[in-house]
Amino acid sequence: MKPSDCFNNILAGLLVLIQALLQLQFAPVNVDAADADPLQDFCVADFTKDLYLNGYPCKKPATVTTDDFVFDGLTAPPQTNNSFGASAIFANAVSFAGLNSLGLSFGRLDFATGGVIRPHTHPRASEIIYVVKGSLYAGFVTADNKLFAKVISKGEVMIFPRGLIHFQLNVGDERPAQAVVALNGQNPGFQAIADSLFGSNIKDEVLQKAFLILDQKTVERLKAIFSGSN
Repeated sequence: MKPSDCFNNILAGLLVLIQALLQLQFAPVNVDAADADPLQDFCVADFTKDLYLNGYPCKKPATVTTDDFVFDGLTAPPQTNNSFGASAIFANAVSFAGLNSLGLSFGRLDFATGGVIRPHTHPRASEIIYVVKGSLYAGFVTADNKLFAKVISKGEVMIFPRGLIHFQLNVGDERPAQAVVALNGQNPGFQAIADSLFGSNIKDEVLQKAFLILDQKTVERLKAIFSGSN
């Protein structure tokens, strides 16, 4: 695929995601948004201020330039040479100052053959995914442990509701896959389930009893793996 074709596919995917988010935003239903409505046209983050608050302080409007609203991070090459064979590049309020206060973030997912974005949650946003190329087995699990999952292919879109565990696995026939995602939160958060359980300092006894069949040695091995997972 030519670089220009790949760019056009990603651009088309972003347009689909933006349209879907706008439809959700103005749908005539009661929806609790992840982020509060902005109080002004924009609030470009000023990372130099030593303040701790819900979001970032704003630059003075007179110092804002067009470049504050442009992000080139998604042009970076895929980095799938890791334990999971997948990578995610995100534009959110942390990496893209112009998104501060706008309640939106987006990203690019790349998968090597068999690569997986492991089960995780975004505690502060819902997510919509658009497959740019390849086929992904994708799904989410509800609070009552019901699974909604299927294989989605190029041009298809799927929703992952806010805070629910979800995942994506490349099931293409020995080919890489790519997708773009949009989330209705400027800093949606990312909590990988295995990393949170075995990469933290939860007592071994808690994990042994929670998983029923795990012995001390297995818990220690899992902790060693996930404390430094990539």
